[in-house]
Amino acid sequence: MAAMMRQKRKQNLTISGAIVAIVTAIWISALPAAGASLVTTIVTDPLTGVALEGYDPVTYFISPEPQLGSSDFEAVWEGVPWYFVSAANRDVFLKNPEIYAPQYGGHCLMSLSRGYLSDGKPRLYAISGMKLYLFYSLANREAFFAAGDSQPIGVADVKWPELKAGLTGAEAPVMIDAATPPAAPAAH
Repeated sequence: MAAMMRQKRKQNLTISGAIVAIVTAIWISALPAAGASLVTTIVTDPLTGVALEGYDPVTYFISPEPQLGSSDFEAVWEGVPWYFVSAANRDVFLKNPEIYAPQYGGHCLMSLSRGYLSDGKPRLYAISGMKLYLFYSLANREAFFAAGDSQPIGVADVKWPELKAGLTGAEAPVMIDAATPPAAPAAH
């Protein structure tokens, strides 16, 4: 009887080990490559994948308040869908997207100037030098106004290339071999 119980425990352990190995392999295959970030170059709505949470980037410049776009007037730029209120706004954007898209891919200007990334909120914005900047919080936007436009922008412009280099672009999904465990990220 005791021998039969030991055999049953061994079988259960073997089955449990196989299940753990399969689940681990699936989990690891979903991870980005070593050193890559889960944050993307362009900030998108986590549920829809749409830039600016669906706000039309052109309306920031031509309306008193930004307006929500529609999937009826969608364009894909930098691998990300953008919504517009009209075909005319979509066409204007596609001619010069760098003019209308938020700077730093929609990451918070003040966070960047401090050396880290945080997603900007589409309703917390400022236009300076005919460029759209987003902020994570009201406090960050107020700090931007208090510091003067050029100082935080100049610092963020310097820090953005380095911080951007660690981001994963939406247009380039990353896959790794499930048999190879991910390497630990390098310390900075």
